[in-house]
Amino acid sequence: MKPSMAYRNKNTLFLTAGIFFLLLLSITSLFIGKYPLTLTGLLSGDSLQWRVFLTLRASRAVIGAVGGFVLGVTGFVYQTVFKNPLASPDIIGVSSGASAGAAFGILFLSGSMAVTASAFAGAVCAVILALTLSSLSSVRDGRSIVLAGIAVHSLSQTALVCLKLTADPEKQLASIEYWIMGSLSGISLYSIGGNILLCLICLAVLFLLYRQIILLSLDDSEGFLLGVNVHRIRLIVLLTATLATSSVISMTGLISFLSLLAPHAARLLIKNNRPSAMLLSGIAGGCLLTLGDIFARSLTSTEFPVSIFTSLIGAPFLISLSLRRRHPE
Repeated sequence: MKPSMAYRNKNTLFLTAGIFFLLLLSITSLFIGKYPLTLTGLLSGDSLQWRVFLTLRASRAVIGAVGGFVLGVTGFVYQTVFKNPLASPDIIGVSSGASAGAAFGILFLSGSMAVTASAFAGAVCAVILALTLSSLSSVRDGRSIVLAGIAVHSLSQTALVCLKLTADPEKQLASIEYWIMGSLSGISLYSIGGNILLCLICLAVLFLLYRQIILLSLDDSEGFLLGVNVHRIRLIVLLTATLATSSVISMTGLISFLSLLAPHAARLLIKNNRPSAMLLSGIAGGCLLTLGDIFARSLTSTEFPVSIFTSLIGAPFLISLSLRRRHPE
């Protein structure tokens, strides 16, 4: 068997297994929670079970799979574009901007939809500011964007601290802290249509631009020689990835480690940067977020933030990855 054929077969096997595992986790998540759902009850048309299914469980299953997929793919994109294995949405201010926006919404607006919209606006504004500051630099490359992102992250964190100081300690401050920790609770199936549509459009654009994304991992001069307008493509790719990430984070809050962890898991299995690695990054992200949500609502009577479980999975993995690179077999 030719090496290329063996690679394709192995990649197909990993992708098929990943899709199967994601579907299994998504179906399992539908039946896990404080109120027991049964297949028999749903098929018999039990009105209460159907209400719980449509208002609580279905939305969490969809966001777990789609949201995790988006964060996995965008993590792959950030790491590739910035040539940095530790790149994540924090690197250009997405997460900190969303946090400040959500805090503003909790303090001055009313309703969960308003908070979601405010978080989305905060994330997008932070990234636009970072890209604008980067464009003012005489050297327009990935490093200038990272430096601008660090500056915007600091400004957003300062704004977040100021908003916390003005919050009611008993109600508003607790809501802000809980949002920052990340959770899939409180998401309604009837309010996520626009976010899901935006995520799907952004994912389609990113996969269509896959070749250009890989070329962005080269030096800018090499990209220009290959006929790629590096600055324009980098701007389009980063804005698209940011829109997708912001759409997810605005609904779920901050999800630790997922965008960082999923691409590494995919590359460990596939060992290349082909489209299959980008696709597997998304599948791994969906599996991790869905699994974390299942643990968050099933281990105890009190629901935990999902970031606790993604961090418990992610931190040991990154430590083992670091040790593996230091002591290669």
